[in-house]
Amino acid sequence: MIENKGYLQRYAMLFGTYLGGFWILKFILFPLGISVPFLFSIFIGLTLCVPFMAYYYVRMYRNMVCGGTISFLHAWIFTVFMYMFAALLTAVAHYIYIRFIDQGFILNSYETMLNSWEITYKAVPGIDAYIEQLREGLSQVRSLTPIEITMQMMSMNVFVGSLLAIPTALFVMKRPPADYIGGR
Repeated sequence: MIENKGYLQRYAMLFGTYLGGFWILKFILFPLGISVPFLFSIFIGLTLCVPFMAYYYVRMYRNMVCGGTISFLHAWIFTVFMYMFAALLTAVAHYIYIRFIDQGFILNSYETMLNSWEITYKAVPGIDAYIEQLREGLSQVRSLTPIEITMQMMSMNVFVGSLLAIPTALFVMKRPPADYIGGR
């Protein structure tokens, strides 16, 4: 059967919207998890579920649209597009949160954490250099605008998604059965 690539973008957008909605709901747990460690654990657990959800959506696309067969390249492109559309949708939520809701909460929480580490681990030799590096990184992030932070997060989501698309495509790809002459 010939692969139907005409629906690739349409279904990548649909499943990318589902995945992006999941990412947005999952993202709500991140700032809450700074104050409540249990919620942060749930955030990590849900983050680990993302590749399995992507696998499920690509497999559903293969079975429903492609007639049960899909090449590696087709599956990889579909998965990258799906992650890209999910990242675009999630970027909107990230921007709204960073620009209007956060007001420096996450960065201030990390600053407080660094201060407590400095007091707790002051007896550890060489820890001052590591804490200073973390402070420099934190000051660099503070200098970014909300749109720059959002673009960094979105590009990271697309990059990691394109890497995760490789094993996903390998697991999902399915070749059509070989038609041979003279069967048994």
